[in-house]
Amino acid sequence: MESETPEIQASASEALFPKATPHTLGEDIYGLATGSVLMAIGLTLMKASGIVTAGMGGVALLVSYLTPITVDAAFWLLNMPFFLLAGSAMGRSFLIKSIAAVGLVSIWTAITRLSMEIGYIHPAFAALAGGTASGAGILAMLRHKAGVGGVTILSIWLQKKKGWSVGWMSFVLDAAIIVTAVLMIPSELALYSILSVAAVSGILIAYHKPGRYTGY
Repeated sequence: MESETPEIQASASEALFPKATPHTLGEDIYGLATGSVLMAIGLTLMKASGIVTAGMGGVALLVSYLTPITVDAAFWLLNMPFFLLAGSAMGRSFLIKSIAAVGLVSIWTAITRLSMEIGYIHPAFAALAGGTASGAGILAMLRHKAGVGGVTILSIWLQKKKGWSVGWMSFVLDAAIIVTAVLMIPSELALYSILSVAAVSGILIAYHKPGRYTGY
């Protein structure tokens, strides 16, 4: 049996691995909108249980426990300094999308806070479900070239400059957040917070890898 010609092999390869196609403006808007809703739901679940989580979302939760500032307001304020890094290191498009993503997360978190009242939620469920929802939301926004908060923006910048994994870098930076949280919230909630970090980072480690996604 004769071997396949290079032309046939190339056609088969293109069928299995199509060339990357850019997202349209509408797809970018929809991706940021759906991702921000998922992240807002995750933050709301974790807020109701008293735990913190990965990234600036976790810092915003911690601030909301220690001060009268709401999660949505804290999330926006904490991320403002990182917009400078996003713009200088990643370009104008990334900056605009990052501002939109952070703004949408803040808005949807405020809407969710005002629209839903949770009487009770076990911290373990909040950690797993909330962490997974937040991770999926972050992944959706990353796929559309938006940084979702300071930790994510810094992780993306390090991946671009050093080739380091976004998931692993986020995990390391989030560990520092959890260490701080351990000193400020009850120890049993700190343990569930670690579980939430694992849930968020697990999504990014599993699905945010160079070459795995063909769109841009």
